[in-house]
Amino acid sequence: MMKKASALLAVCVLLAGLWGCSPSQSSSSQSTSSSQSESSSQTESSSASQSQSSSEATFPVTITDAAGREVTIEKEPETLVSGYYITSSMLMALGQTEKLVGIEAKADTRPIYSLAAPTLLELPNVGTAKEFDLEGCAALKPDLAILPVKLKDSAEDLEELGIPSIVVSPENLEQLADTLTMLGQATGSSERAEKILNFTKEKQEFLQTSFQDVEKPSVYLAGNSSFLNTAGAKMYQNTLIELGGGVNVAAELEDTYWSEISYEQLLAWNPSVIVIAPEASYTKEELMQDAQLSQLDAVKNGKVYQMPSSIEAWDSPVPSAILGSLWMASVLHEDVYTSEQFQQDATSFYSEFYGFTPTSAMLSGE
Repeated sequence: MMKKASALLAVCVLLAGLWGCSPSQSSSSQSTSSSQSESSSQTESSSASQSQSSSEATFPVTITDAAGREVTIEKEPETLVSGYYITSSMLMALGQTEKLVGIEAKADTRPIYSLAAPTLLELPNVGTAKEFDLEGCAALKPDLAILPVKLKDSAEDLEELGIPSIVVSPENLEQLADTLTMLGQATGSSERAEKILNFTKEKQEFLQTSFQDVEKPSVYLAGNSSFLNTAGAKMYQNTLIELGGGVNVAAELEDTYWSEISYEQLLAWNPSVIVIAPEASYTKEELMQDAQLSQLDAVKNGKVYQMPSSIEAWDSPVPSAILGSLWMASVLHEDVYTSEQFQQDATSFYSEFYGFTPTSAMLSGE
């Protein structure tokens, strides 16, 4: 506790120099403003935080974040910090690029930035979930900081310094929708958030309807670090496979993270299709040339596919996550949903929400 208190004291000193006031003074000012319109604020906040309509959020707005914290945002934020690549991608899609003043570390490893918002690569970074830069974030003086739920303590530290902060946990499609709705309300972009969610809902319903009475092939998803790592039923990747019209052979696994399996287990499952995760450290050729896998139906029939990674990883719950299932459908059921249809849908999505037109090579993984 002494170490944390010292760190906060150091940031307070830094902020006093930057803002010309102490965090307590800033908090007092906000409190005075809030008390002048307490009655109307409570009504407006409740309405905005619960509304699913296409109208923009009214400020002040109270957000209940992924940690159950109630955070009141007094006015529409003009400057934002995102400490998580998924929320950075969301903010781009929500038209908030120009408001970002700081983002997570390692952004240069993700193609979506150079394609949709190269200026973000010039911004200072606030570290990672493992090594968050509290002092650096505070120095940026954001009107709102958005962090992963792992950084709940850091969010509370920022709140003590007068910086509104919300934490998110978009680990599946439902939580992804909740997070997009929350960020739309918090940034005054609810209408755009609803458009993204409507696109996802429309495509999800299309996939669910299209494959109700279609035979579903067995699918093995080979992980990033090794083709003997895979995702069980409790991971988002399982949803990706099922929505795409497949059956996950590893659904029996209970792990909430990538599971390591044996050659014997993979041979016993004998999937008819193998899909390699987008950011795999090995190639399709390396997997197919492994002598111990030569008897797999997927290998013998040439049904091994590399998921595209030239834009972003569709096997994670980013705003474009539904494209992962659409791509899967185009691979597993091309007679129902062709690769040409997928490319049209993906192009439409990125053109509307990210402002660039992907090439066919980006979308095919070539």
